[in-house]
Amino acid sequence: MSNQSCEVSEEKDFQLLDIPESRIITVQGVTKLYSKEPFSGVSSASFTIEKGKVVAIVGESGSGKSTLLKLIYGLMTPEEGAVFFKSEQIRGPEKKLIPGHDSMKMVTQDFSLNTYAKVYDNIASMLPNTNLKFKSEKTEEMLKLLRITHLSQKRVADLSGGEQQRVAIAKAIVTEPEVLLMDEPFSQVDTMLKSHLRADIRRLSNKLGITIVLVSHDPVDGLSLADEVIVLRRGAVVEIGTPASLYSSPQSLYSAKLLSDCNVIEKEQAEKIGIVSMHQTIAIHTENILVKDGDTSHTYLVLDIFFKGYCEELLLEREGVRLRALNLEVGKYALGQAVPVYIKKYLEFN
Repeated sequence: MSNQSCEVSEEKDFQLLDIPESRIITVQGVTKLYSKEPFSGVSSASFTIEKGKVVAIVGESGSGKSTLLKLIYGLMTPEEGAVFFKSEQIRGPEKKLIPGHDSMKMVTQDFSLNTYAKVYDNIASMLPNTNLKFKSEKTEEMLKLLRITHLSQKRVADLSGGEQQRVAIAKAIVTEPEVLLMDEPFSQVDTMLKSHLRADIRRLSNKLGITIVLVSHDPVDGLSLADEVIVLRRGAVVEIGTPASLYSSPQSLYSAKLLSDCNVIEKEQAEKIGIVSMHQTIAIHTENILVKDGDTSHTYLVLDIFFKGYCEELLLEREGVRLRALNLEVGKYALGQAVPVYIKKYLEFN
């Protein structure tokens, strides 16, 4: 992803220059503000999206994720900047009779389904009646692809949230859009079904070659599903990278806290537990705090133990500094026990 220059005419239209064939979406200096205090909207956002990628836009609540998705689709007009599909500027509702770009489809949080119609009819309604055989075959193909063939004759109103989500996706992709936009696709799906739906979305992208852009408040969605993650804070792009790079080597404390369950301590606290740093803030992932002897291990007191199934989370304390660590040997330690702790790795931020 990279920034891209543009030219502005007197009519305030934008022209994108030297666009690579691999690029499908360009967001150039886009601003759309609702209010400054408390902040609401998008501010000077710039990034690009390559064809066939799964991109997750993540950020805390109110960071502008859904607004940015609507700007990409053309449901809103930016106050500054522009959004491009390939080299074509995406027009907002003021200049387009039916808002939304023709080569994209968007799955909203409310799914936009006809709740009293059958699943089959919801999907088939997106196709014209000019070729009924093709319409039937294409609808059946989408039912099979989303693994909802057994639901085809059920009313949408009788489905669970996860089942409705699959119907909404099938309805969106039956017309073979080049880009699928998804607003909080897992918000109404329980934990058990989330992993299956994530796998299905990845499979759709690989099988159909669709570029998928999704927004989520849950960082796990981005880390487990996306090729690239865009981190938003107060409407601005903080950083962009692969899930692995943003998790292990984030450039900002905000990203570190957003994308991981890390311990955050200040410089003075770090010194008490043997970490000498020139930086003001230290972040330590729980999995990098090892309850074992090491070259720089210190003794900590076990204050609390939280059972998490395959592991435990230990609340440890030394010199008034508290840290959370993962323990894979469930039941090994007891409350009040003194244990050796070795900090394998930490991140530093000013």
